[in-house]
Amino acid sequence: MKVSDILRVKGGTVFTVDVQEPLSLAVETMAQKDIGSLVVIEHGDVVGMLTFREVIQWVVKNQGSTGTAIVRTAMDDAPLTCTPETDLDEVRRMMLERHARYMPVMSKRMLMGVVSFYDVAKAVVDSQNFENKMLKAYIRDWPSEQEADSAEVSK
Repeated sequence: MKVSDILRVKGGTVFTVDVQEPLSLAVETMAQKDIGSLVVIEHGDVVGMLTFREVIQWVVKNQGSTGTAIVRTAMDDAPLTCTPETDLDEVRRMMLERHARYMPVMSKRMLMGVVSFYDVAKAVVDSQNFENKMLKAYIRDWPSEQEADSAEVSK
């Protein structure tokens, strides 16, 4: 399974924020949209990710306040990225190694979407459920020993 399979089901809605936007507005956007991350853009290019992890770290470091900080001061400026053709097992491995919950999907320099750890886990579970259904259906249609013996005798 590829990342493009997840995006096809999930859709390509992506929420972005400018690198110079006040951190407090970015946090407000994340809360209003009920999302855990924003892709950070500067001059049309992806330059980072802002997730609740970075926000919490910033707030703790600054005595419980975002203050007048801008997104650039709190963002992850080296986020993991993948392409639509990246295999899901590779994405899962990368996310686990870096403890990343969100990953921008890039095609050359174009942002195609964001996959979350939830998206990856859901795709794996859905795939396993489908496989289990197919195996159970196959087993249900398996000929009994009697049917197999009578088929062998009629040959």
